[in-house]
Amino acid sequence: MSTEAQQRPRLALTVGDPAGIGPEIVLASLERAEVRRACRLVVLGPQALRPAHVPAFDPSATLGSAPEVAWLATEAPERWTMGEVQASCGRAALAALRAGVDLATSGAVDGLVTAPVNKEALHLAGEKVEGQTELLARWAGVTEYEMLAVAGELRVMLVTRHLPLRQALERITTDTVAEHLVLFERTLRGLGIAHPRLALAGLNPHAGEGGILGSEEDEVLVPALERARAAGLDVSGPVSPDSVFLMALRGAFDGVLALYHDQAFIPLKLVSEERGVTLVAGLPYLRVSPVHGTAFDIAGRGRASAENLVQALVQCAAWAAHRTSQEGPGRDSLVDF
Repeated sequence: MSTEAQQRPRLALTVGDPAGIGPEIVLASLERAEVRRACRLVVLGPQALRPAHVPAFDPSATLGSAPEVAWLATEAPERWTMGEVQASCGRAALAALRAGVDLATSGAVDGLVTAPVNKEALHLAGEKVEGQTELLARWAGVTEYEMLAVAGELRVMLVTRHLPLRQALERITTDTVAEHLVLFERTLRGLGIAHPRLALAGLNPHAGEGGILGSEEDEVLVPALERARAAGLDVSGPVSPDSVFLMALRGAFDGVLALYHDQAFIPLKLVSEERGVTLVAGLPYLRVSPVHGTAFDIAGRGRASAENLVQALVQCAAWAAHRTSQEGPGRDSLVDF
């Protein structure tokens, strides 16, 4: 392997649920020149999915001596049905994810990229979780963590994630909003933005119109803003949710704190053009994922696009390289991604 290749970040890449589109987009991404230029890979998934031209990784060897792309076989069912929820595929997805976490936690890889999993399959496999975000946080033993979604220049962190809307609204408190603003600012600095300019999205139409359309802005959000500003953060808001994302895209803000899932992901998916990725802020390692799911309806039909996963790999490699460049003797620990 050339010296130039050895300097590329080494990433772990899980195939996700074998019955979804994960395997086909993983295999397609391995052939992309921009992925090969950006990183070295160890792919984690069922042995049956390994292409003949991708060498198997020898667990007794070190990753430093592994080829630019290698395959580490993980637990898998003998057979499965494409496009269907299966407990066995949930277990296979968990096995690959656990192997990737072990590599990332030990420092053997510079980042972890995860293809999509199916929540119902995870539940059938015994993991009653909201999603990979919560599972990875539990495995890491962290309590301050959150999903950050990125599509080009639009960066959005969520206060609540995969919850029924009524439950999500109940969890939006002054404390949770203030804590997320602090985590968001730390995370953006860790990604290379020296002085992040944040915006807090309002909850109600027109951010409440001074209380005419709701009191949550004055009672919940403004106190959180005041607390964040007292801590030295540059935060604007509450900004009307029908304007704040466009303002961020035009450069007014480096990041927007959204209050619930669809408030964040509707604008993100509209502008992503298959560029959207998510990372989990607060983990002791870098983890990135495409924004889409398992797409069981088209799995195995050769119709799935690998563009989103390619973007996740290239972006993860860039962030990993930045993270490595910031590390050094006597330096404070880089913000946990």
